[in-house]
Amino acid sequence: MCEKKSMENYESNEIWIAQRADPYVYRHGDGCYYFTATLPAYDGIALRRAEALEELPYAGETLIWEKHKTGAMGAHIWAPELHYLQGKWYIYFAAGDAEDKWHIRPYVLECKGQDPMHDGWEERGMLQCAEEDEFSFRSFSLDATVFEHKGQDYCVWAEKIGVGKMISNLYIARMESPTKLATVQVLLTTPDYGWERQGFWVNEGPAVLKHNGKIYLTYSASDTGANYCMGMLTLDANGDPLDPHCWEKKRHPVLASEDGKGVYGPGHNSFSTDREGNDVIIFHGRTRKEITGDPLDDPNRHTMIRKILWKPNGEPVFRI
Repeated sequence: MCEKKSMENYESNEIWIAQRADPYVYRHGDGCYYFTATLPAYDGIALRRAEALEELPYAGETLIWEKHKTGAMGAHIWAPELHYLQGKWYIYFAAGDAEDKWHIRPYVLECKGQDPMHDGWEERGMLQCAEEDEFSFRSFSLDATVFEHKGQDYCVWAEKIGVGKMISNLYIARMESPTKLATVQVLLTTPDYGWERQGFWVNEGPAVLKHNGKIYLTYSASDTGANYCMGMLTLDANGDPLDPHCWEKKRHPVLASEDGKGVYGPGHNSFSTDREGNDVIIFHGRTRKEITGDPLDDPNRHTMIRKILWKPNGEPVFRI
């Protein structure tokens, strides 16, 4: 089913997939890798499929959904993620309104069949909060991701709060279904440190990595230029994901721009494993440090990939 392509060394500092921001890679039980990301025009959602990570840059891209011409889901189509939950395919993504592109909220697509590349997608509307939740998705909300823990699905997302200068925090809730939360939001992390407050006060783009009895949740911080970087929270596998005291936050970024490396603003990542079982991190970065005008208008955000190293204490090491 998956077309085989030539191999490429993903340990190099070269761009892996050009002009694709907020990359998400999912390895399915069919042995294939699926790739999606923010498109430069912010106007739709596309998927790629291949038998190996190294083949994804050469895989054909299928546009599976396009933005609306009016109303909701009409602008700023951002950060799609592909998940397989309860026997069905879902895509979580953020979108604004055609008439107000900054009215950003999380939305859900559900595949009509078992082939996400060809079977068509149904719009399930905005991600729903729990009935008693008076806060979630009431303001600028994006970057929803889903992970499983002890038979339960959890959702983590970014949402802005505040009066005047808005602050983007990360929240978590247990899920009732792939389209609805079961519990009231819990504040997971807010921008505490200076490196999370460059340009804007931001925690966003959560991603989950499980390894050796730990759950590592990475996130992105600060503005989307060279200041963009990654932080990390850690949860013991026996801990409660809905108890913020069970999570330990790193005081320093775990991935950031480094002069001389030629990659700036690394962030908004996902995780996968290669065919040999090695853990890998997929993230976007810029190849230019200086940006003219609005960083969102600059398509110089490219997907990159690296193998993850592991410290003796079990913590992951991410590298530019």
